[in-house]
Amino acid sequence: MTNRVLVVDDDAAVRAALGQTLELAECDAITVGSFVAAKDLITPDFDGVILSDMRMPGRDGFHLLRYVREVDADLPVILLTGEGDIPMAVQAMAEGAFDFLEKPCASADLMAVVRRALKTRALVRENRALKSRLESGDPAARMIFGTSPQVEELRARARAVAATGAEVLVTGAPGGGISKVAEVIHLMSPRGQGPFVKRPAAGLSAEGFADLCREAAGGSLYLDEIAALPSETQYAMLEALEQGIEARVLVGSVADLAQEAAEGRFLADLFYRLDVMRVRIPALSERPEDIPVLFSHYVAQAAEQAGIATPDIPQEHLAALMAQDWPGNARSLMSAAMRFVLGMPEEAAQSAELGLAEQLAQVERSLLIAALGRQNGNASAAAKALKLPRKTFYDKLARYGIRPEDYRR
Repeated sequence: MTNRVLVVDDDAAVRAALGQTLELAECDAITVGSFVAAKDLITPDFDGVILSDMRMPGRDGFHLLRYVREVDADLPVILLTGEGDIPMAVQAMAEGAFDFLEKPCASADLMAVVRRALKTRALVRENRALKSRLESGDPAARMIFGTSPQVEELRARARAVAATGAEVLVTGAPGGGISKVAEVIHLMSPRGQGPFVKRPAAGLSAEGFADLCREAAGGSLYLDEIAALPSETQYAMLEALEQGIEARVLVGSVADLAQEAAEGRFLADLFYRLDVMRVRIPALSERPEDIPVLFSHYVAQAAEQAGIATPDIPQEHLAALMAQDWPGNARSLMSAAMRFVLGMPEEAAQSAELGLAEQLAQVERSLLIAALGRQNGNASAAAKALKLPRKTFYDKLARYGIRPEDYRR
């Protein structure tokens, strides 16, 4: 997370004191004495936040705030105000300031606001980086989400493996995106313009495997959960690979395929033939710093699917998500994002613990919200779409505490 703070104050003693407080809190403080001196440091990619005095000669905190809003509306500005400046500070908040602090300010109060602003800035920059990767032409950047070192290493590994043309074994925990990584490898390979044929290995016959090889000719064949491949098909697959086929073979496995082979449940010779290149996907529990940006992405997706505006995500909610292990990985995080968008309490995931009436109430509430989202918050139109009398519809909204105006875009 970024820890840079640009301090703007015309009083040299105050600047020094603020800089010392920030440095003791392990922040990287940059101190300047005027708006003019700060101006050249304020850019759309500034990796920190701004702490500015309200009253300064020439251009004051308002001028600074308005300039920052023009350069980057998402760059947090914290204002320091004197006792008589509170009304001005409130106005500044209305114009987009992140927060304000009254002087003199206790170090603990200052750092609480600064850290909150830094977290907000870090999340904005991560979301922008993700959007940039999504818009780039690099499939690894576009399709493998996250900003952690582990994910950067995964992208690099996928790119390197893709260039070889060899068979690839992709491993990882359930819900971790094994098939997506296999598709990324295909797209970045010399066969990337050819077909990508994806099938589950379970129940696949030898004849079916041969048909898939012909279908994937010139491209790649991906078999999911390769440990479930029937034994007779394993022999046919090994023979086909030894003779050479016109498709690159990629396989995925949640099970430990080496152990499966060692214990006789998977053909050892086939394992060695498939285990030419291995790519392992790190679990979410190994990279919790990726959770905020992934959750934000999934929330935006879920909101679009539900036809409602993307809701704000409180920092406290993100912190709670990061504290969880997520054994279901990306798949369970997507489900949590959908529940968040639909306003369902997180404990609703444990629906088995709820009675039938409670479960039905959750479903009804979700349908009401989705209808309002599709109708841009128009309650009459939503009631009509659900074929409900207006009074009944409004009674239900009141029962669940739903406000139509919250779903107007």
